[in-house]
Amino acid sequence: MDLLQLTYFRTLARWEHVTRAAMELRIAQPSLSKTIARLEAEVGVPLFDRTGRNLRLNAYGRAFLARVDRALTEIEEGKRELRQMAKANEETVILTVSTTRLLPGLLRAFLREHPRVRIRQYTGSAEEMAMHIARGEADFCIAGAEIKGDEIAWEPLMVEEVYLIVPPDHPMSGRGVVRLAELRDEPFICVNKGHEFRELTDGFCRRAGFEPKVHFSGDEADVIADLVRQGLGVAFVPALTWWEKEEHETRRLRIEAPRCERVIGLAWSRRHHLTRAAEAFREFARRYFAQLVGHEGVRGVEGWTPSPN
Repeated sequence: MDLLQLTYFRTLARWEHVTRAAMELRIAQPSLSKTIARLEAEVGVPLFDRTGRNLRLNAYGRAFLARVDRALTEIEEGKRELRQMAKANEETVILTVSTTRLLPGLLRAFLREHPRVRIRQYTGSAEEMAMHIARGEADFCIAGAEIKGDEIAWEPLMVEEVYLIVPPDHPMSGRGVVRLAELRDEPFICVNKGHEFRELTDGFCRRAGFEPKVHFSGDEADVIADLVRQGLGVAFVPALTWWEKEEHETRRLRIEAPRCERVIGLAWSRRHHLTRAAEAFREFARRYFAQLVGHEGVRGVEGWTPSPN
């Protein structure tokens, strides 16, 4: 049994028509028929039911096709791996992310070390990101919540505190620490529903015993911060997003109850091959986020466990 026989069999199984399969394979029909006959003789059972010129994949053929599909997929993945290794200096790393605020510093530092690597980046929901990873359409996902899947590896990199920001003239603006339940009657300004960070912060409010009264929701963090500054409500903000601004026109409050923090982690497929450039990005991301640990509101993942929603 050789690779050519298996390729011919899979094609014929898809078409169930010798002429069409032979046209796709660009071989003569007799050659295809002889190859399939030799394969059937070797496996010891017929793989197709034949009625005149008509072919139908039978139960033996369907069982064998499932194995052949897996074997040929692995071979194609191996060929892809070798092609990518040969083009290591021209690789593209594809990222899907739920939080873009962390990307500029990460990518700027990575591309200084690896100037020939190209980056493509997409955003999406947790479900969309998991799908892109599982299908091999993205090398990595950077997210603020665990990306789950049977063939997805997830590595937490750092834990980031989540604060509240209030207008400068807010009655609580002079306090350093609050309990979230104290703001249950406040108007909230949030990111849109479906966003990973919104699901997280709505969970914080539920744990404090209330549903947030959302007066505005949007996608732009700067717009949300500006609306808070204008006195239209309060908002949640991750630690690093707060500290990236040189001047603060809002007041930051630490939440002492419930615990409000998120984990930033990296996900990738266990099944799909990582290129040399992707391997380099993963190692760099580990070092980069480790260097952020120690900033106010950022700690390592040792002892971290997810908070209940």
